[in-house]
Amino acid sequence: MAKIKITQVKSSIDYPERQKKTLKALGLTKLHSSKEVEGTPQILGMVRKVEHLVKVEKQS
Repeated sequence: MAKIKITQVKSSIDYPERQKKTLKALGLTKLHSSKEVEGTPQILGMVRKVEHLVKVEKQS
């Protein structure tokens, strides 16, 4: 699997609780925090749910 870097670029305030929990499950707790994870289908699905709050970069 390819590694991806996920960075939170927008606050989760005024968004549904489910999206806040998704960010927490991805390991993103603060604005501009980053996490490098494997690009599994489960992770990509979570990223798709909060794509308006995060920036995704492919790692080599």
